[in-house]
Amino acid sequence: MKIFIKKFAISEKTKFMKDNYNKYTFFIQKKYNKFQIKNIIEKLFNVSVEKVYTLNCKGKKKKINLNYGYRNDLKKIIIKLKSGNEINISDNI
Repeated sequence: MKIFIKKFAISEKTKFMKDNYNKYTFFIQKKYNKFQIKNIIEKLFNVSVEKVYTLNCKGKKKKINLNYGYRNDLKKIIIKLKSGNEINISDNI
């Protein structure tokens, strides 16, 4: 569990999901599965996780001078918390 969360996804859509559905969005390393994610989030933020959604995001192709390269692949997770639980992202950064 060295570096689990790479970055928080912060946008209008994620704010809407947080306010209305109690869902939080993160980008993490690709090697974790749903069961590991659930256990790590529960220990890291001290909350109860109801459901975990995962999406694999392929790295974009980028041109650097005359060569082409790729950005790193990421896994996007959406965590649905049980009612009454909340993650305060500003405290945990």
